[in-house]
Amino acid sequence: MRFLVFVPSEKFKDESLSKVRMFLDRWGEDYKIFSYARVCKGYHGAICKADICASPVSVGDYDGIIMIDGRGIDANRTYEYRPLLDMVTQFAAEGKLVVAINNAVKIIARTNTVKGRKIAVMKVKELGEFVSLFRGVPSGNPIEFSGNTITINDSESRLEESLDKMFKRLETAGTKTGGPG
Repeated sequence: MRFLVFVPSEKFKDESLSKVRMFLDRWGEDYKIFSYARVCKGYHGAICKADICASPVSVGDYDGIIMIDGRGIDANRTYEYRPLLDMVTQFAAEGKLVVAINNAVKIIARTNTVKGRKIAVMKVKELGEFVSLFRGVPSGNPIEFSGNTITINDSESRLEESLDKMFKRLETAGTKTGGPG
């Protein structure tokens, strides 16, 4: 599989990006980092260079998109950026995987593709209200698989467990993954 990994241009959650990269590498998955800045800075100072910066992305080149969380989602109101919303909507409409971690679920909620879907929000009241506003179904589970949408809302200590569960489920479902290396 080939994934596009969206990283907020600033204040992304360093640990989430690190763990997603680790799992993609472990499972032998191809991926490209996409952002609206050439160089992104994490909340704790990690630096990430985008492979694709502010260019139109051909959704057909990827099997899914993974959206990294962090304070930059809210600080920059990333969930209101129309080009990103249109791209995520296209991924969803084409039946490709749409994965959001923690507050990145606001991005998929704003695409209006969550109607009737369970969305992992755990105990974050504001996030649950945001998801409900766009007719999603807030769930107290740390990970939800709802159609082609996968949402993870988990503490850092359990993010690895949720990512592992996601890749194992994709492999079991017959979605081509390289398997852990």
